[in-house]
Amino acid sequence: MAVTSVVPQAAVIECAAHRTITILGSTGSIGSNTVDLVLRNPGAFEVEALTAHSNAAKLARQARELRPKLAVVADPGAYAELKEALSGTDVEAAAGPDAVVAAAARPAEWVMAAIVGAAGLQPTLAAARRGAVVALANKECLVCAGELMMGEVRRHGATLLPVDSEHSAIFQVFDFEQPEKVERIILTASGGPFRTFDYAAMADVTPSQAVAHPNWDMGAKISVDSATMMNKGLELIEAHHLFGLPEERIEILVHPQSVIHSLVAYVDGSVLAQLGTPDMRTPIAYALGWPRRMDAPAARLDLAALGSLTFEAPDLKRFPALRLARQALRSGGGAPTVFNAANEVAVQAFLAGRIGFLDIAAVVEDTMDRMGESVVTSLDDVIEIDCSAREAAGERARMPVGGIS
Repeated sequence: MAVTSVVPQAAVIECAAHRTITILGSTGSIGSNTVDLVLRNPGAFEVEALTAHSNAAKLARQARELRPKLAVVADPGAYAELKEALSGTDVEAAAGPDAVVAAAARPAEWVMAAIVGAAGLQPTLAAARRGAVVALANKECLVCAGELMMGEVRRHGATLLPVDSEHSAIFQVFDFEQPEKVERIILTASGGPFRTFDYAAMADVTPSQAVAHPNWDMGAKISVDSATMMNKGLELIEAHHLFGLPEERIEILVHPQSVIHSLVAYVDGSVLAQLGTPDMRTPIAYALGWPRRMDAPAARLDLAALGSLTFEAPDLKRFPALRLARQALRSGGGAPTVFNAANEVAVQAFLAGRIGFLDIAAVVEDTMDRMGESVVTSLDDVIEIDCSAREAAGERARMPVGGIS
């Protein structure tokens, strides 16, 4: 697979002094950090639309600060609250999943795709289909529908800028003019809060422990994914689509300090890395200002103060999500969609106290086994597989804690 689809061939796109933007998922961790950067650069951005899932109060506060033309809450039940909170402004309020997709289709040059989970798929596709610059913070878009998404990006001349710190790091040091000279890419992982726990201790992990990430400030679902290392499995599949390398040329390396965000190894033995403090405003700023760089308030890296950086191979017994991700990528078709959907259900069940921490990977593996092979040729296929996988995972996740073998 040639690497020609992340950035258009004519990628000499000047960063306008006044860029119009839309933020999908503005009240989440990534969205909030994007809002923070926009507020720090008054006059540089005009906001077309903001969307959120159900946090109408926070969305309204952001809308009053940024003055978008439109604010959308995906949950129709939160519409009245949003409408009331925006009274007296000229910000239009809307609600419902279709309204979120319509917001993504509005004429903003740059779109932050930060809706968590498979719910972000259709809005992100809508932005890509009008040729926007899409800052992709949603792993599931490429995990669930990687071939479809990249096909739409190519077909409509969109630009896809990865926002995950790992993929942003690779993007910054990847030689797109000589992709055949890339030997492998190396995704780094903090190892999460349970990197040093033995297997027996991990069985007793609580949701409050799992969401307490040692380095990054993230939402609950993403924090649990980091704790299980499911996030790294999702990133592996995402990297395959973004950079065109097969599964066996994508490595995962545990790096507890989260300073080296990822690396690219070349055929001459050179290994290039991108470093920085663990602050998501750095990769967000890179995407927001691309192809130029813009100021960001992240703490500056002091290597002398750090003293040392350490690395270790991931333990596949304690973190089986990595094995399952590789299995899904090798299987192809709908397997990655099943992998993602089952994980979303399992994480929700864990946070609700219905299953244990180790049961998350067990639910995913069982669902993958039960679903078998499937073919993806359209978005409808993805949606159908996603729904079926959620039903299958839900049946398992309703079992008592410890009941999943």
